[in-house]
Amino acid sequence: MATLVFERIRKTFGHHVVVDDVHLEIGSGEIFSLLGPSGCGKTTLLRMAAGFLKPDVGRVLLEGADMTDLPPEKRPVNTVFQSYALFPHLSVWENIAFGPRMAGASKGDIRNRVTAMLDLIQLHEHAQKLPGQLSGGQRQRVAIARALINKPRVLLLDEPLAALDLKLRQHMLSELRRIHREVGCTFVFVTHDQSEAIALSDRIAVMNQGRLQQVGSPSSIYSEPANTFVASFIGHTNFLDASVTATGVRLLNRNIEGVSLPNGFQPGDKARVSIRPECWKLADEGIPAKITEHVFMGAHSLLHVWVQDQSLTIQLPCDLARTMSLSPGTEVKLSFDAADVKVLSDVQ
Repeated sequence: MATLVFERIRKTFGHHVVVDDVHLEIGSGEIFSLLGPSGCGKTTLLRMAAGFLKPDVGRVLLEGADMTDLPPEKRPVNTVFQSYALFPHLSVWENIAFGPRMAGASKGDIRNRVTAMLDLIQLHEHAQKLPGQLSGGQRQRVAIARALINKPRVLLLDEPLAALDLKLRQHMLSELRRIHREVGCTFVFVTHDQSEAIALSDRIAVMNQGRLQQVGSPSSIYSEPANTFVASFIGHTNFLDASVTATGVRLLNRNIEGVSLPNGFQPGDKARVSIRPECWKLADEGIPAKITEHVFMGAHSLLHVWVQDQSLTIQLPCDLARTMSLSPGTEVKLSFDAADVKVLSDVQ
């Protein structure tokens, strides 16, 4: 049974449709990400789950119960905001204790629960500090503890890593996974950063212009994008025009057999395909190309190449790139496997 369900949700602000017929079922104990560009509707969905907004059409269900009309304080969910929203005049201890104290818990119960939360976020030594004396990552952990102390069924995380630098974001992703393992409740994570969503999530819903584009595991969304938007938003890719044949597709003046086609394509149809940069190989025999730029990226190198009047990007392991002459102007030959050609369903 799904823990959280958005049932055919529609939300407008004036004449602008922000969320358009979204149906999502989020399972118990999942880390589920709502991913998309600014303005795609992901935060609006989160705010409807929290009770800060009400859908124009549809329902929000929690463990089968309709909570569409319940105010935020009556819902067994809690939210961690991008700004953390900690009380600046209260210590870490008092910030975390705020929820159970407002709920009328006893002093002994509050002490035990706050101690357990400090264990969870590993900040015992900072319990008497004010939020302004903490780092960004520490403040985030306090906000998570404050949200979790009342044992919500669902924890809603609204772009909680956006204010952190790259290394701290990477560290906090590990911390979020650890905290999730220990508490086990459902996490719904909103982000516009595809690398965060891929690293953290069990499943991802990719959104654009208020509509769902694809829902699936990080690996399935990356390797089997449903359309051009998903292919371009999740990672990097090369788009090529092709035509459908009886046995596959024809692209770059070659017949590629064994390519999987979405339903509805017929021989002769035009198609757009996606081939990820890491799927290309340098070969003795293959498609002629000329290198226009070689960019060293640390763990790998990127080659920008010119192939039949279009520019493509190829990713090579650094050890391979070091052993070859890959300066601009060098002519090479390229190949790829048919399994790496993804025909996209929204271009026919």
